[in-house]
Amino acid sequence: MRTLIFFVINFSLLIIFARLLRRKNLLSYFDSGRWWITWFAVSIITLMDELTSIYYAPFEAYRFIGIKAIIYIALTSLFIRFLSTRMVEIAEILEVHGIKGGGVYSFSYLVLGPTVSFIAVASILVVYILTASISTVSAVENGLAFISMPSHVKFVLKILLVWFIAGLNILGIRENAKFTFAIFIFASFVLLNLITGGILNFEQSSVIRVKEAFSLFLSDINDKSIFKSYANLVTGIGSCILAYSGIESVLQTASLVRSWHDIRRAYIFLALTVGVATPLIALFALSSNIELEKHETDLIPAFAESVNGYWFGIIVSALASITLIMAVNTAMVASSELIEKICERYSFPWLMKLNRRGSLYRIHVFNAIFYSLILLITSGSQAVLAEMYAIGLVASFSINIGSLVIYRYRMGTKEITYHTSRTGTLILFIMTFSIFIYIVLHRIYGALLWLFMTLFFLFAGLRISKFRAPEIPVRRSTDSPMDVVFAIADIDSDEIHIHFKRPKENIENVDANSIYVSFYSPRLDRPEKGLPRHFWISIQPKMNLFDMIVGLLNTIRYEVPSEKKIHIHFGWPLSSWIDRLSTGIMVYNIINLPKKFPEFIFHIDYIAENEKNGGRD
Repeated sequence: MRTLIFFVINFSLLIIFARLLRRKNLLSYFDSGRWWITWFAVSIITLMDELTSIYYAPFEAYRFIGIKAIIYIALTSLFIRFLSTRMVEIAEILEVHGIKGGGVYSFSYLVLGPTVSFIAVASILVVYILTASISTVSAVENGLAFISMPSHVKFVLKILLVWFIAGLNILGIRENAKFTFAIFIFASFVLLNLITGGILNFEQSSVIRVKEAFSLFLSDINDKSIFKSYANLVTGIGSCILAYSGIESVLQTASLVRSWHDIRRAYIFLALTVGVATPLIALFALSSNIELEKHETDLIPAFAESVNGYWFGIIVSALASITLIMAVNTAMVASSELIEKICERYSFPWLMKLNRRGSLYRIHVFNAIFYSLILLITSGSQAVLAEMYAIGLVASFSINIGSLVIYRYRMGTKEITYHTSRTGTLILFIMTFSIFIYIVLHRIYGALLWLFMTLFFLFAGLRISKFRAPEIPVRRSTDSPMDVVFAIADIDSDEIHIHFKRPKENIENVDANSIYVSFYSPRLDRPEKGLPRHFWISIQPKMNLFDMIVGLLNTIRYEVPSEKKIHIHFGWPLSSWIDRLSTGIMVYNIINLPKKFPEFIFHIDYIAENEKNGGRD
């Protein structure tokens, strides 16, 4: 019976892949003058990156919270799936603003500016550095799970592996979607057989351990104090978050796909595959009869041997080594592309210099040196690297979700079609930030590395952005309040109408006595001058929109003769207060303007014909 079950499962999987391989444009296609990869290719690349965490995350979770890690790993999977819906929303927002790729760095720069974006750079680079480092360690330890070798020899192999991957990238050799798909097919057969073996070998002792884990979980969330229950929940998820490292890679690959819809499909695919496989493998491995404490670095190969025999353990060990080496390569490529994007934005061509094979060889050498230093500092210890790893991952999550909360507060949903619950996003931010605080307090090595990286990038980045920020030339094209004053002087009529318009708002019913003013952020908007009396004024650093309005009105007050009758027009606020709470704050400030400027005539207008266009804010 056991043999029949394995035959049916493997034969069914063989038919599925045979049908997939016959499909045209399965992984890539040519359109609009360039090659794009499909959502399926993105899914596979990320899945292979995310799957590597099953080789070290279950034991690391067990190390911190014990057997209840079985339940918390499953709960964390649900948490990550909710988080991924916000990643999709971010992908569409970036696309709306013409930004492809860059992930948390691009989004935090768009919403919060260069200062916070440098913190994001530090966080994501910590993730890439530690992804490569911990994957290197795990690749060697799992690959040699059935081979006895001195620890110093293993350490040398880890250093050599880093420089081997760097060498491949310097030579211009990278993993491609077809090679990754071939590994994915192999991994699918191996892991499905591993899960099947876990199910068939699920004994009464395993049931007892699962019940114990669930009982401990219930005691965590049923504490008399709701704050203690929440703290227990944060501790549990924070201890298991490593099981889903790599989830942010989908957003990083947005430049390779044609539309954000591909990002959405990729996240759905990941939820239905690795989102199910990881909790199941962790459940079977942690509840098995093997001595967990003796298999810190090779838990999954040891579990595979216990359920399907020695040679299957060898196969799982080989798969672990291959996929983890690919994860090292993915991290090195991703960090190189991130550094390249920063160099492009701030004009550092010397670091982006290519060799004859079109490789960013200087960045790859820099990465290899840094990865080697991390291995030397930690002595190649998986436990120490795992402590350091989680903080950068959760910091990037917190910055992404926090930026999304602020964006939705400022901009609402008028620019996007895919949007999630605002309340849910706020709750996710509170959760991710709580997890970040927990990890900072309990992972001192990771906190110190993240703090060092953050301070370094803040110091260097702020000095660089002061002179090289890409919004500087955009800000130079701005109009000034005096341009508005000169336009008023050119109008012969004694009655002048000044209309404040949002950057993307249509201007209708233009008349000779009207002037139109739009305030814009150089990061979010670009001036589109269509009318001779439409002035675009850049919002200055450390000033908000209302401050800019007051500054302009003060200039007009002092520069324009008092005999001119000035009418100030604001659009009627039609946005929901839930959708944009800032609308209420802005309206409150506007209705107090007549007290500050009694010499002007103020209007809040609504024109019925404009309702079809969304009204004015």
